[in-house]
Amino acid sequence: MTDRTPAQVIFLGGLGRSGTTLLERLLGELPGVVALGEVVHLWERGVLAEELCGCGASFLSCPFWRFVGERAFGGWTRGSAERILKLRARIDRTRRIPRIGHPDLAEYVRAYRLLYDATGAQVVVDSSKHASLARCLIAGGVDLKIVHVVRDPRAVAHSWSRTVRRPEDGRPMTRWSPARTAVHWTAQNAALELLPMRRARVTRIRYEDLLAAPADTLRALAFRLGLPEPELPFLHGRTAWLGHSHTASGNPMRFHVGRIELRRDDSWRSGLAAADRRVVSALTWPLRARYGYRGAA
Repeated sequence: MTDRTPAQVIFLGGLGRSGTTLLERLLGELPGVVALGEVVHLWERGVLAEELCGCGASFLSCPFWRFVGERAFGGWTRGSAERILKLRARIDRTRRIPRIGHPDLAEYVRAYRLLYDATGAQVVVDSSKHASLARCLIAGGVDLKIVHVVRDPRAVAHSWSRTVRRPEDGRPMTRWSPARTAVHWTAQNAALELLPMRRARVTRIRYEDLLAAPADTLRALAFRLGLPEPELPFLHGRTAWLGHSHTASGNPMRFHVGRIELRRDDSWRSGLAAADRRVVSALTWPLRARYGYRGAA
């Protein structure tokens, strides 16, 4: 792999249900950019559980991921996946962000580096979200550009409280109470706020701004990331046309192909109880105000 140009890595960080999958799908339509999904879950959900790739094929039978596995590791094996999961449990922890050093850090990061480069893409998008993984990759020497995606915590709390079925098996996705979501929202975003102090390049984007002006937001983001100015032929106003993707994990939107209307989901305004709003608002201050989410709007 040493004779190949390393892939530029765009890492999407934030709490789930904040719009990272939508942003990843849109970025994946840009020339030279390949969206990989939540790579942090690839080892368990893809290699071990053989869940579906975004293209609809099982992970191990997907031609794209077979190619990547052969090129990076000589093929996917249960033993290597279990090894990465053990390393993750030891190293990749939010509490370690201030001091991430670990004897096995290089081995852990090398697996990600080999995977990214094996895609053959100029730019890859990893929507793993976790600030701790971003910190590991930076400490391990990966050229990482982080996009910190935020969304109104009341909308995020409402989304986590709803029942959403997984297309892979029909089982419901994990649900959290509004209070638990608020704690996680604050913790994950606060962890991402620490990364610029650890030599990370971080660009923040709000879900609401992306939906209000998709083309302008994508062009501005591409400029900040050092990408060529995109022409966006797949985007017309607030309508996007998405092609097939090879995302290893993520929310159900990763399977969508074809037309999609880019509309804000503001169902929290009527669906989130007043008491829950107050709890979420209290637990997410002051980051909520820092990101521009003030009052009831």
